[in-house]
Amino acid sequence: MAIGDLPIFAALKNKMQWHQTRQTLLAENVANAETPGYRGRDLAQFSIEDTVRRPGAMVTTAATNKKHYSVGGNPARAMGARTMNSFEIMPEGNGVTLEEEMMKVTTNQMDYQAATTLYSRSMRLMKLALGKQG
Repeated sequence: MAIGDLPIFAALKNKMQWHQTRQTLLAENVANAETPGYRGRDLAQFSIEDTVRRPGAMVTTAATNKKHYSVGGNPARAMGARTMNSFEIMPEGNGVTLEEEMMKVTTNQMDYQAATTLYSRSMRLMKLALGKQG
């Protein structure tokens, strides 16, 4: 088994791909911010459980009282794009707010940088542990 095939590295690769896809959708939202009738799109939240499936490793929550709020969502959702629920509709008839989109872009960029840093440092640590310099 190659180092890159370990489950943690596969999960980090999938997370980085998710961030790249999300960045594309957010850029489309910004580009079409003044397009009449355009509805912004975003990805469903990334779920590590969908990436790494190990028996007994999943932790789930359960509502013990019907008055409790539900936590999480459906972890089996695909990475497909979904239309955003915009509460603010612009005069052009679209639901994209530039300020919100730019905040999402910045957050996405920071999360992507964190994932790439974790990936590269983990890879360097594994190589060091195996005695391979570089």
